[in-house]
Amino acid sequence: MGSKWRKAKLALGMNMCLYVPHQKLEDSLPSSSSSASSTSIANVASRLSTDSVPLSPVSPSGNDCRPTTPTPSSSGLRVSKSSPKSSKRTCSICLTAMKPGQGHAIFTAECSHSFHFHCITSNVKHGNQICPVCRAKWKEIPFQSPASDLPNGRSRINPADWPRDDAWTTVVRRLPSPRLDPTRQISSLFHTSEPGTFDDDEVLDLQHETTEENVFANDAAKNNSIGSIEVKTYPEVSAIPRATCHNNFAILIHLKAPHPSGGRNETMFSPTTQNSRTPVDLVTVLDVSGSMAGTKIALLKRAMGFVIQHLGPSDRLSVIAFSSTARRLFPLRRMTETGQQEALQAVNSLTSNGGTNIAEGLRKAAKVIGDRKWKNPVGSIILLSDGQDTYTVTSPSGAHSRTDYRSLLPAGPCIPVHAFGFGADHDASSMHSISEISGGTFSFIEAEGVIQDAFAQCIGGLLSVVVQEACLKVQCAHPNLVINSIKAGSYRTSLAADAKTGSIDAGDLYAEEERDFLVTVNVPVDESCDEMSLLKVQCIYRDPISKEMVSLEEANEVKIQRPTIIGQTVVSMEVDRQRNRLRTAEAMAEARSAAEHGDLTAAVSILESCRRALSETISAQAGDRLCIALCAELKEMQERMANRRVYESSGRAYVLSGLSSHSWQRATARGDSTNSTSLVQAYQTPTMTDMVTRSQTMFFGNPPQGKLLQTQSFSAHPEARWKTKASM
Repeated sequence: MGSKWRKAKLALGMNMCLYVPHQKLEDSLPSSSSSASSTSIANVASRLSTDSVPLSPVSPSGNDCRPTTPTPSSSGLRVSKSSPKSSKRTCSICLTAMKPGQGHAIFTAECSHSFHFHCITSNVKHGNQICPVCRAKWKEIPFQSPASDLPNGRSRINPADWPRDDAWTTVVRRLPSPRLDPTRQISSLFHTSEPGTFDDDEVLDLQHETTEENVFANDAAKNNSIGSIEVKTYPEVSAIPRATCHNNFAILIHLKAPHPSGGRNETMFSPTTQNSRTPVDLVTVLDVSGSMAGTKIALLKRAMGFVIQHLGPSDRLSVIAFSSTARRLFPLRRMTETGQQEALQAVNSLTSNGGTNIAEGLRKAAKVIGDRKWKNPVGSIILLSDGQDTYTVTSPSGAHSRTDYRSLLPAGPCIPVHAFGFGADHDASSMHSISEISGGTFSFIEAEGVIQDAFAQCIGGLLSVVVQEACLKVQCAHPNLVINSIKAGSYRTSLAADAKTGSIDAGDLYAEEERDFLVTVNVPVDESCDEMSLLKVQCIYRDPISKEMVSLEEANEVKIQRPTIIGQTVVSMEVDRQRNRLRTAEAMAEARSAAEHGDLTAAVSILESCRRALSETISAQAGDRLCIALCAELKEMQERMANRRVYESSGRAYVLSGLSSHSWQRATARGDSTNSTSLVQAYQTPTMTDMVTRSQTMFFGNPPQGKLLQTQSFSAHPEARWKTKASM
């Protein structure tokens, strides 16, 4: 992995010199030597927050810092001819010499004037944002000990500080960008021709398609080498008196996906597992509008570099960039070493300008998925945007609507769109709608520095799919029993007209991912037996490796006792905690509706009532971690609905990402919720945790300060599974 990361850094130009095209310079920049590595890093960092000078790959040897193929730039660094050459050797603040290798970092500003880093940070700290030499107004300023980057001066709820020795984050602080004209000329990238049909995707890696390999894979599947899905059921109580009926009796159905290595102690991304996991077709749709200028697009490039480096030779990637229009940077391409290098260079070439046409970006991504000749077993779209959609979508009826995104999604099998709202100004409602319609998740990236971790969490799941097309079938086992309801969040359910049978489409599951569904039945009076069968539960799914349908041999049967008299009954802790989760999700949806209608007072009251109700449940009294997390989440949402300004800037997005997470029972990013101190991550799988940890520890190869992310497990403690309740 180390060699791959070094190649990624080379492709992105990390720790290298910056090349600036001659036509944009009025003077030449001095080249750096290996003895001035701190200077190079500081100079790279000082320019990172302007996307107009891409980081380009350079030769690691020699003093020539130019790439072999110059990258076009929409604007360049400008050096004043009148500046005396001595200013490059003397700090204009302390008037002492600036020589590489003397233990002092050197900051070079946009106007080309250089200063000791500690001198200029002290100068800036007192409010100066202009060059002390030429009086040019800077767009980026150096700073130390970065303040909170959350809007409105809010401190982070769950701090996830970047590495303290990270030169990129300690040098650059983005100043408020001027409002850019969305109609200004778009980069020539968007005006080059594209094929009418996107059927130019690279052929799949067929090394696993040989007869011998197929035989081996099928034998492995038959021997359950990767394990099978686990199904458990829990009745609300273990016994009901014979002469008593019980309406809305709850039965919990719990699913858990297997580990890809059959339970062996191997990480999902070890060399052994990499070759056997399910390959992915991934399309990333990236906002490069004018509002992404500066630090945002630089962090986006870094995050995409991380994604590219963790895709394997069997995975394929295509990148769509959109602003006022959209452009496919390259077709679906296998992420071999060559494919990774070319993808990194393409992402590195991105510049920001124009408006925000989410619909066009999504339409082009759907075309990439729909037109492909070849198909990997798993397909997905990642969408990131930081602004409001400034273009309308025409519905099939001809009317203009900004919410009709369904027609833009790929036809055929559902391809999930995992949407990421970036910052305080993104279109949270539209992006949540897109993800909800497609079966994907919506994440809220509140702090700019969390973008790479948020992407890492997402691909940690996408690269670990072990179950596809999972379907649960439930059938009443008693002739007088009927199903009252099936509560499955956003998953599609069906119930027969006679209420005797039903089904739940659970979709794809990541490695060791869990799902919980509540089925309620009306239990009748029955004095004919001591034991009563309620439901039969059966699960079928597709193995993504062998592509065969798998059906569990024996159906799971739910039974309860029917004694004549009972003293005390016990309530299932598992059922109670899932009721709490569903109750919380319902309260969130109700509060959001009230907030959208302008009644924030009612919204806060709804959340507070739910929080009080949760605190009185048996799982809360037993110290259940999921219940504690839900209460903390409700409290946080109340604070983000304190007034209209706070709700508009962060409350709406926070609530929607929470709803997305609970309705799909899948981890989403909310602010800094990927941090280990967060209790929000009830659905984070071990592979997601592993990938986030990699994101935090692989940044420049330096481990972060403090504790790394830990896997969150909210399973009920075995000793607290049952709680005594008063007799019925």
